[in-house]
Amino acid sequence: MKHFIFLLFGCLLTAIGVTILGQSQIVTGGTAGLALSSSYIFGLPFYLLFFLINIPFYVFSVLRMGWNFTLSTILSVSMLSTMTYFSYLIPEISLTPFFGGVLGSVLIGFGLSTLFLNGSSLGGANILALYLQKKFDWDPGKVNFVFDFVVVLSGFYYLGLLNGMYSIMSIAIYSIIISYFKNQIKERNHQKGKQLVLKTS
Repeated sequence: MKHFIFLLFGCLLTAIGVTILGQSQIVTGGTAGLALSSSYIFGLPFYLLFFLINIPFYVFSVLRMGWNFTLSTILSVSMLSTMTYFSYLIPEISLTPFFGGVLGSVLIGFGLSTLFLNGSSLGGANILALYLQKKFDWDPGKVNFVFDFVVVLSGFYYLGLLNGMYSIMSIAIYSIIISYFKNQIKERNHQKGKQLVLKTS
């Protein structure tokens, strides 16, 4: 129950952050960014696109990160998709793209860090970032930034230069927050791995 509450809290922070970015016409990175960009282009709901885009990444997750992590990630993705479906209940906040980008990315940064600290993710590049940290001790915040930067660049065409720059600022902010927690993330997930080995031995 404690684990579920932490996942719920992390998804709630991220959902509010994504909603604020969407209201501010700012794109985030990863599969969430791809879903947000696609929702602008095709006029389809974010929650549906976000869930569908993540499906191929679950195969990699099962092979490299195990079933516990994968099921926890599927739960988190499902919760975020559900929360963003009801995002119309959140009052629209009149923020400039700059302040909307800052506020939204701070919420996303702490939301993702909460999920990472509890053996979960939001799929896509999150899975790869945690795998590379586990395998090569790479900083998950920096790995996320590289992939998110590519996603944001793809949105410059319809966002415009200014909002595109605010989007880069946004991914830099939440990547810094994730990097701040990188040692705790590594230690927590290492402990979870040891506990799993003890349970199955």
